[in-house]
Amino acid sequence: MAATRANNHENSNGSSPTQRVVVKLGTNLLTGGQDELDLETIGELFRQIADVKKTGVEVLVVTSGAVAAGRESLSRTPGKGLLQSGTVAYRQALAALGQPQLMKTFEALFAKHNVEIAQALISRGDLQSRARYLNVRNTLDALLAIGAVPVLNENDVVAVEELAGEVYGDNDRLSAMVANTVDADLLILLGDMDGLHTADPHLDPNAELISEVESITPEIERVALGPHDGRGSGGMASKLEAANIAMDSGIPMVIASGRLSDVLVRICEGEHIGTRFAPSVTRRESRKRWILTGRTEHRGRVTVDDGASNALRKRGNSLLPAGITSVEGSFTRGDIIEVVDQDGSTIGWGLAAYPASEVELIKGKNSRSLPELLGHYYGAEVIHRNNFVIP
Repeated sequence: MAATRANNHENSNGSSPTQRVVVKLGTNLLTGGQDELDLETIGELFRQIADVKKTGVEVLVVTSGAVAAGRESLSRTPGKGLLQSGTVAYRQALAALGQPQLMKTFEALFAKHNVEIAQALISRGDLQSRARYLNVRNTLDALLAIGAVPVLNENDVVAVEELAGEVYGDNDRLSAMVANTVDADLLILLGDMDGLHTADPHLDPNAELISEVESITPEIERVALGPHDGRGSGGMASKLEAANIAMDSGIPMVIASGRLSDVLVRICEGEHIGTRFAPSVTRRESRKRWILTGRTEHRGRVTVDDGASNALRKRGNSLLPAGITSVEGSFTRGDIIEVVDQDGSTIGWGLAAYPASEVELIKGKNSRSLPELLGHYYGAEVIHRNNFVIP
C-alpha cells in the first residue's frame, strides 16, 4: 500500500517531495459516460486518496458531477416537465438538485476510510479578489491542518458562465487556480483520457501519447480539441488552459486516466503516467512575480523594528504585529503593502492580512491578544511569509 511505500513522500524520479496535491475529477470519470454517478469508480478513487493521505500528503479535490447527479433527483420532481432541456436554467437546476446528492455520496464513500470532507463552492471572483483570495486560502489551510479533504466546485447555481462553457470549462481552470492559491506541489487532472495525444484518439487510431510538455506551443494547441461528447464541458482545450496557469504558477500538472490501477498513489510517488506539464518557473518565483507586479499599486506601508527586520531578511519569518512600530496609508485586507525598517529602507512587499485601521490597533502587541483587541482573528501574522517578497 502507499502508506508503506512513500512514508517520506520522496518522488522516485528525484524531484521535490509532494506534500500538497490538488486532484480534479472529471464528469466522464465520475459518471462512466452515463447519466448517473459511477459509485464503484468513485469509491476506488477515494480509497486511493485515503492511501495518499496516510503518507502525510494533503489532498484537495476539485470535482465535477453535480449536474449529472441532479438528473436522478430531477426525475423524482413532480414539475420536471416545466424545465426546458438544454438551457442554462435547466443546468442550474440540475446543479442545485445534484450538489447535495454529490456531497452525500462523497461523504458516505470517504467515511469508509475515516476521512472527513468539507464542501467549498467558489466562483471566479473569489480567487481574483485579493481579500477573498486570502479568505479562501486561510479556510482551505485550516481544513487541511485538521486532516479534512476540501471538496471544491464551481458554484454552478450562480456562475452561469461555466455552465454555458465560457469560463472554467468543467472545473479545469478552477483546479489550476486553486492549486496556485494553496501553493500545491502537484495538480492532477483525472478523466477518461490517458493524456494529451498527437491527435484526438477518438477520431485517429494512430494518435500517440505525448508524455512530457515543457511549453505549450501552437502545435500543442492545435492537437487539443473540445469535449468529444456532450457530458463534460471541458475537453483537452480547457486542460491546456489549466496547464498554462499551473506552469506559470510553478506547479507541475499531470493529465491521466482515472481508471488506471492506483493511478493517484503512483503519480504522487513520482511515477511518470499520462502527460506531465513541467512548470516554467518555481512556485516562489511565481508568487514573487505576482506580488512585485502589483507593488506599484501598494496602498500603504508599515515600519518595523530591528528584530522584525532581521527576522524577515535573514530567517524568512512572517511579519507579526509585535514588530510593527508605525502604520501609513489606508490599505485594506488583501492589499499589497510595503515593509520598511527604521531608517526607511525597503525590506519587501506583501499582502496585508488586516486593514490599516486594525494594524494601527495591534502594532506592538502580542498575536495572542488579537481576538480580544479586534473581536475577530485572521491569524497571528500581519503578513504571512508565503505572501511576502524581498526583492
